[in-house]
Amino acid sequence: MPDGQTRVEDELLYEIRDGVGFVTLNRPHARNALTFDMYERLAEICSTIPDDGSVHALVVTGAGEKAFAAGTDISLFHDFSTPERGIEYETTSEAAFQAYETCPVPMIAAISGACTGGGAAIAACCDMRFSTPTLKFGFPISKTLGNCLSVKTLSRVVKHIGEARTKELIITCRLIEADEALRLGLVNELLPNHAALMERVTSFATGLKNHAPLTMRAAKVLLKRLHEQGPEADDHDWVGKVYASADFKEGREAFLEKRKPKWTGR
Repeated sequence: MPDGQTRVEDELLYEIRDGVGFVTLNRPHARNALTFDMYERLAEICSTIPDDGSVHALVVTGAGEKAFAAGTDISLFHDFSTPERGIEYETTSEAAFQAYETCPVPMIAAISGACTGGGAAIAACCDMRFSTPTLKFGFPISKTLGNCLSVKTLSRVVKHIGEARTKELIITCRLIEADEALRLGLVNELLPNHAALMERVTSFATGLKNHAPLTMRAAKVLLKRLHEQGPEADDHDWVGKVYASADFKEGREAFLEKRKPKWTGR
């Protein structure tokens, strides 16, 4: 490795503890600004998580307490001078965001501080978001880079906060703070500080081992289809898969026998 080059394994930490995957965006000196390799590494993690219940949740957070992630590292845009370069960037980013959304287990964002630009886009891909009172969510790009969001990213944000508010955030560069985010349903819970946040998220994610993996995954897949295709979206593949599964049989038998089911994700 050339002198001064940083490995993505150092900038994006990943470990599994008690069946929960923990990803830490680890560039606190740069408010966890994202490199292209970090986007790709997170996509790889999401795409390779086993769907057999051995890993039942994925938590994403930022190192330190000042930022979840403050967007893509601006220094990476120095050679963007053609339409094709911008289109390539957004296309590559969308492939990563699709991997986050289709992660087979619940993906939970634990947010302290700035959650802006690409960081906000990652959080919007997550299934649940927990934060501290220091949260600031938005896309202040009309004051910083002067770039734009893709249709797919806009669609994810609109899904959470509505079109009018999404447009307002981009035009004004206003950032949504914690109380408003909770009121809007953008975040699921507020915790008083970062330590309490990580304790709560860890407990919550660990507890998901008691929940049927196929039920949770079907909800993720079918809600995504509902958002993209409307109520006429086909659900027969997942409805058939779940009702014919060993887990559904186990759930029935456990209920009748008054015991806790033992899920396998099969």
